[in-house]
Amino acid sequence: MKVAAIFGFKNPEIKALHLTWIAFFITFYVWFNMAPLASSMLKSVNWLTADDLRLFAICNVALTIPARIIVGMALDRFGPRRVFSILMVLMSIPALTFAFGNTMTQLLVSRLVLSSIGASFVVGIHMTAMWFKPRDIGFAEGFYAGWGNFGSAAAALTLPTIALQMYGGDDGWRWAIAQSAIVMALYGVYYWFAVTDGPVGTVHRKPRKASALEVSTWGDMVKLILWTIPLIGVLAILVWRIQNMGYLSVTGAVVAYVVICSIVCYQIVQILRVNVPILKKGVPEDDKYPFNSVAALNSTYFANFGAELAVVSMLPMFFEETWSLGAAAAGMVAASFAFVNLVARPMGGLVSDRMGNRRFVMLSYMFGIAVGFALMGMLNSSWPLIVAVGVTVFTSFFVQGAEGATFGIIPSIKRRLTGQISGMAGAYGNVGAVVYLTIFTFVTPSQFFYIIAVGAFVSWLLCFMWLKEPESGFADEYAVSSVDLQIEEEDRIRTASLG
Repeated sequence: MKVAAIFGFKNPEIKALHLTWIAFFITFYVWFNMAPLASSMLKSVNWLTADDLRLFAICNVALTIPARIIVGMALDRFGPRRVFSILMVLMSIPALTFAFGNTMTQLLVSRLVLSSIGASFVVGIHMTAMWFKPRDIGFAEGFYAGWGNFGSAAAALTLPTIALQMYGGDDGWRWAIAQSAIVMALYGVYYWFAVTDGPVGTVHRKPRKASALEVSTWGDMVKLILWTIPLIGVLAILVWRIQNMGYLSVTGAVVAYVVICSIVCYQIVQILRVNVPILKKGVPEDDKYPFNSVAALNSTYFANFGAELAVVSMLPMFFEETWSLGAAAAGMVAASFAFVNLVARPMGGLVSDRMGNRRFVMLSYMFGIAVGFALMGMLNSSWPLIVAVGVTVFTSFFVQGAEGATFGIIPSIKRRLTGQISGMAGAYGNVGAVVYLTIFTFVTPSQFFYIIAVGAFVSWLLCFMWLKEPESGFADEYAVSSVDLQIEEEDRIRTASLG
C-alpha cells in the first residue's frame, strides 16, 4: 500500500479508514476536553479547587483499563461497527452530565464513567484489521491511530477558543464540552449507517467464548492469568492515590480494594472456565498461536503508549521550569511530542509493512525509545533549547513509531481473537501510564526519564526473547484454522435453524 492511496476516497477500504479515524479523533477530543478548560472551570465554579481537578484527572483514566478489556470482548462478539456507534452515543451522556453538573458528585461520577471512552482506540484497530490485508495493515493501523490520537491535541488547541470566543461568559466551558458531546453522539448514529464490518461478504471470525482469551497450552493459560492480574490490580494504585488526596476514607479504600480483588478472582475463574475444556480436548496444531508474542506486545505498549501518556502530562512544566519559559511557550514546545504522532505513527506501521520483518522493526523502535529517554534524562538548563527540542522530537518519533509497529503485528497473531488481544495490549498502555505517573510523584524529571528508558529496554529484552514473526504477517489473507472453519459452520447452521 502506497502513502498516496489514502487519498483514494472512492475505495471502500479507504473510506472506512477515514470514517474510523474521525470517530477515534472525536472520542479522544471528548475524552480530553477537561484539561484545556481547567482554568475556566475554576473561575466559573466557586466551590471547585485545583485538588478537585486533579481528582477528576485521575478519574478520567480510572475505568479506561477495564473498559478496554470489556470492549475487546464485545468486539469479537458483536463487531466494531455496532460497538463504536453505541460507545459514542452512550458516552455522550456522561459528557453532557459533566458539562452541566452542579455538584461534586455529578462531576466526579460523570468523569469516572466517561473514562470508558478511552476504549474507543481498540474498536478502530479491529475495524481497520477487517478492511485491510495483512501486508498493508501496519500503515493502515498507524494512520488510523496517529491521526485519531491527535484528537487530544486538537481539544487543547481549540476548546479554549470555543469556550471564550464562540460562547463566552461564565458558562462558556460548559457549552464547549456539551458541543463536543453532541457532535460525538451524532457521529455515532452516522457511523452506524456509513460503514460495514469489512467488505461485503467478509466472514467475521468470532472466538468460541468472549468472556476470556483462548490460549493454546496449559503454560500459556498460567501466563494469561499472570498478565491479567495487573490489568485490574493497577486500579489499587488509583484508589491509594485518591485516599492520599483525602477524598476517600480508610473504610472506602478497603471496600474498593476488596472489589478489585473480587474482579481479579472473577477474571481468573473466567479464564479457567473458557480454557480448561479447550485444553483438555486438545488444540489442533493449525489453531495454536504463541501467547509469548501477546505478552511481549503488552510490554511494548506499556513502555511506549504508557510513557507517552505520562510524559505529555509533565513535559510542559519540565520545559517551563528548566529553561524559564512562559507557560504558552512551554506548552507549544511540549506539543511537539504530540504533533510527531501525525507522521511517526503511520510511518511506524509503514516501515513494518515495507521491511518484511515486523519483529525486527519492533525491536528497533523499542531500542530507539530506550536511547531517546536516556538522552532526555541528561537534559538540563545548560543544553541549548533547540537541542532539547530536537532530542524530544527524536524520542517521540520512536515512541509513536513503536505504537504503530505494535498494532501492525497484533491482527496477524490470531485473527478471531484480534479484539481481545488488542484490548489487552491497549489496556497495558494505560497500566503503564498509571505506573509511570505514580513513580513521577517520587522522583525528579531526569530520574523519571531514565526510569522510562529502563522500562523500554526491559520491553526490548522481552521482545527479543518472546516475540515471533507472525506467520501471515505479509500474506494476502489472514490464516484460517480448522477451528475457525468449524465455528463458521456452526454459525451457519445456527443461522439457518433460526431462519
